[in-house]
Amino acid sequence: MNADPDDSLFGPLAPERPGEWALSLAVPADPGHLDELRGDGPHGLAPSWSAFFDHTGTEGLADLNRRAENLRRQIRDNGVTYNVYADDSGLQRPWALDLFPMILGPGDWAQIEAGVLQRARLLNAVMADLYGPRELLQRGLLPAALVQGHPGYLRAMQGVRPRGGTWLHIVGFDLAHGPDGRWWVVGQRTQAPSGLGYLLENRIAIGRQFPKAFAGLRVQRLAASYRALMDGIKSLAPEGENARIALLTPGPYNETYFEHAYLARYLGLTLVEGNDLTVRDERLFLKTLAGLEPVHALIKRVDDPWLDPLELRPDSTLGVPGLLQVLRAGHLVLANAPGSAPLESSALLGFLPAISEHLLGEPLALPSLATWWCGEDAALRGVLPLLKDGVIKATYPGGGSDTVIGQGLTPREIDEWTGRLVRQPEQHTVQSWLPLSQTPTWTGDRLMPRSAMLRVFALADGAGSWRVLPGGLVRLAPRGQLVAAMQRGGSSADCWVLTDGAVDPTSLLSGQPSSFAIAQQKQPVTSRAAENLFWLGRYTERAENTVRLAETVLDQLDGEEPGTQALLAWLTEVSRENALVLADVPDALHSSRVFARSLMANLAPHPQDPAAASSFSVGFNLGALANAAAQVRERLSREHWNLIERLRTGFAAGAARLLDNGDFNTGGAQLLLQEASQQLAAITGSQTDRMVRDDGWRLLSIGRHIERLATLSRALALGLQTGSVHEPAGFEAMVALFDSTITFHAQYQQRRDMVALIDLLVLDRDNPRSLAWVVQTLRARLARLGQSVAPQDAELARGLPDPAGWQLAELSNWQRDADGRRVWGALLRVLEDCEAAAVELSDEITRLHFSHADRRSQTLSI
Repeated sequence: MNADPDDSLFGPLAPERPGEWALSLAVPADPGHLDELRGDGPHGLAPSWSAFFDHTGTEGLADLNRRAENLRRQIRDNGVTYNVYADDSGLQRPWALDLFPMILGPGDWAQIEAGVLQRARLLNAVMADLYGPRELLQRGLLPAALVQGHPGYLRAMQGVRPRGGTWLHIVGFDLAHGPDGRWWVVGQRTQAPSGLGYLLENRIAIGRQFPKAFAGLRVQRLAASYRALMDGIKSLAPEGENARIALLTPGPYNETYFEHAYLARYLGLTLVEGNDLTVRDERLFLKTLAGLEPVHALIKRVDDPWLDPLELRPDSTLGVPGLLQVLRAGHLVLANAPGSAPLESSALLGFLPAISEHLLGEPLALPSLATWWCGEDAALRGVLPLLKDGVIKATYPGGGSDTVIGQGLTPREIDEWTGRLVRQPEQHTVQSWLPLSQTPTWTGDRLMPRSAMLRVFALADGAGSWRVLPGGLVRLAPRGQLVAAMQRGGSSADCWVLTDGAVDPTSLLSGQPSSFAIAQQKQPVTSRAAENLFWLGRYTERAENTVRLAETVLDQLDGEEPGTQALLAWLTEVSRENALVLADVPDALHSSRVFARSLMANLAPHPQDPAAASSFSVGFNLGALANAAAQVRERLSREHWNLIERLRTGFAAGAARLLDNGDFNTGGAQLLLQEASQQLAAITGSQTDRMVRDDGWRLLSIGRHIERLATLSRALALGLQTGSVHEPAGFEAMVALFDSTITFHAQYQQRRDMVALIDLLVLDRDNPRSLAWVVQTLRARLARLGQSVAPQDAELARGLPDPAGWQLAELSNWQRDADGRRVWGALLRVLEDCEAAAVELSDEITRLHFSHADRRSQTLSI
């Protein structure tokens, strides 16, 4: 949008009254809903919003569309995603963030902060009682059926006392702003509350769009609260300040995996999955390349039932066998302690007022919505006539029903729900209906109100002490809907909490080490991360090789002159061995057109193609590359990840267009492959120049060079066996496959003799595509790995072929066989040795570092 107010689509503006202009564009909130934008301030705006628009100014308001586009681009470029299980568009869905924040004044925030702090203390006390004396059950303040009948009540935690008596380190509270201006608690999350990472990204993104308003309104910062959380965990951990803290994630297929990786990077934690950890002697260890290293604290993003397959769900592959044993022994701080699922039940809200009076001796400062657990006969009888004005929820997880709003039910549906509640009363809870307040959002030409729910977080900063993060995650309901849920297509907004006092100067982007010891500490490389980095390297190299080979094949088959028998035989063999065509495709010698069409059709087969399961061509390799990268996303730069994602999706879409057109346009396929080659070069550059050269990177590099050694040595051997390298076209095709065309012609001009070929592609230590350079690099990487990880790596290096013993005169020597064909005995032996060494080295790396089959490599420190 043009920044000049007079040229904007809103017409002439009064520069001194931006608030009035904003109000003229704002659609009022729906009847019965609090309008966050309007109030008794100047020009009919709430005071905070009036100040926001004054700081933004008319030029800033006329520029909203450009800012919105910048915001969308930033979210896309940062790779912020939210995975929606039922979304047909695919796994990765871009995070939805609105341009305008929700703004809370000091008065509103004081009410929220006091109430949330009280509830954090209360819920922690409830947990201590439920797994301790159980006084609440004995006194009837909580029904035993609601607690012990809850599937998330963990009897294995009975009698456990976590370190410092802190059961809950992170608690999320879902709040609604009612029509009367009061804030109400709608629900609470205690097992693995999500949102701490997303609200950080929201804050950075929105703060950049409105920097003047952010500074002028004195918005409270967030970083100090995160730091306090980490300090609080360390104060309770066995090792104190030197404690190693990890973040446990279910993995990349979890809907909030982005924020797991984001939080781990922001907080400086090791991101781990269950199989990265192991229990020895009642202590938790991280499986790393260097052996087993102790873990003293764990922030979990895995729900409780999946934490320990020995004592909880035996079918879990997400947890750690023996984890509860470590917790009981007092050797681990687990945030949050397992067993809090009953606290998340909406039914609990109805009992908390009396529980607060009993445990804390004070009434609740922040009210809950009126709540009836239908498992109590009196509550059931009282609530049945109120269903039309209530909200029906499942009492327990997996209760078989989503949230149902009574206003949307027909009389027949009300009768059906009445019968269901009578038949299964304990499975259902009813809450009173509260119209959510509506906050302004930008649609491109209007400010539209959308119903909003605010999630705020209480973070433990020490034993029995909490602080409230001054901000939150705002979830916006789709226009016209009443439920604010991301899984239902909702979006999010930032939350600005204003202060009358000084703004904490701690920056989100400052993460300086607090001590020299921390500055010198290196992040461990887990065995799982190392394996995925190894395969990331292999699939990157494999994708490059298959792209280059496919280009070479199409170039040769699309030429004006038909290829020779030797060249077509070589093209057929290398294409089959690299899975560019399926095994039953006629070879290029019999039908070059069919062969080329089959290669193009196989670049990225349609998922519903029966042959796709046996296809391992370019598209498969790009998908495998992306999958490996997703497993170690926290180690990749934003640009690196974006390149990989754009290449995978763009190539699949391009290949699909080729198939949909049905004409198998060779030119289109070649253009698609050229674009993929360019993007792969950028990915390789990111891996070479933008990754820390730690042991994980060395394994990535080793994976690349194993793949290069095996592929190129095999391709050259086939060229010798078919005789294609003795013909001009075959010679050029081989040099092209080795990605050495420019180097070859610059060094050897137009010579096409085998001595020159062997010198450059086999022996040249300055050519990164020569076999000697690859072996030399592998030996160096393994030797360095042997110094820092396992001495056996150095032994593997010594077991590789030694290029120092390769002599040009010997390798260039050939003899004719009985059929008169040239046989390159010495050269073929070197090529066979290289291929065999690559295969053996891959197996040994797997055995030594990924499967941990070699017990000699294990170290254990406590």
